[in-house]
Amino acid sequence: MKKSFCHVLFLATALYFAMATAVAAEMAPDALIKETSQNVLEIVKKDKDIQAGNRQKIYALVDAKVLPHFDFKRMTQLAVGKYWRQATPAQQDSLIKEFRSLLVRTYSISLSTYKNQTIDYKPVRMLAGDTDVTVRTMVNQPGGLPIPIDYGLQKNADGWKVYDVVVDNISLVTNYRGSFASEIRQSGIDGLIKVLVDKNRVAETSGAKG
Repeated sequence: MKKSFCHVLFLATALYFAMATAVAAEMAPDALIKETSQNVLEIVKKDKDIQAGNRQKIYALVDAKVLPHFDFKRMTQLAVGKYWRQATPAQQDSLIKEFRSLLVRTYSISLSTYKNQTIDYKPVRMLAGDTDVTVRTMVNQPGGLPIPIDYGLQKNADGWKVYDVVVDNISLVTNYRGSFASEIRQSGIDGLIKVLVDKNRVAETSGAKG
């Protein structure tokens, strides 16, 4: 994973941190992102524990405020690709659980990297009745080049859900697809599940980024 990709993933978290109090289904996805992100970045700026890397506080924050607004089933399905249909329901549940844990740690680590970046929002191209859109933003880094971040959102019965984040032209979902496919070809779906379980266990015990 590219350094810049991991470094700015905190924005993927930040943009949806306050959605628990927003009526997602009644807002346009770009308006929702802009409104919630500004509130969240202010919170991150003021929270010294998050900036200092308090893992337990960050994990709890992500679990309570962020995860309800991501479609982890679709994200996992896209990451596993054509092999998803070969998995049993039990294997699918395990893949979702472990991939979710992997991404939680990635987002959590990223939350502590906020260094006064600002965000420019581009107008969303959306027709009436659209249920799948891309929201494009540009992250301006002090002393660095701006980084584009695009969000893939789908509107479900309970509102807009994020199913992919593309940072500097690298998709979160497809970033894992190649390694997942390779592992499945070598060791099957159970082999991939074991790799994810082991990776998450090591991250939990050692504080690794995952």
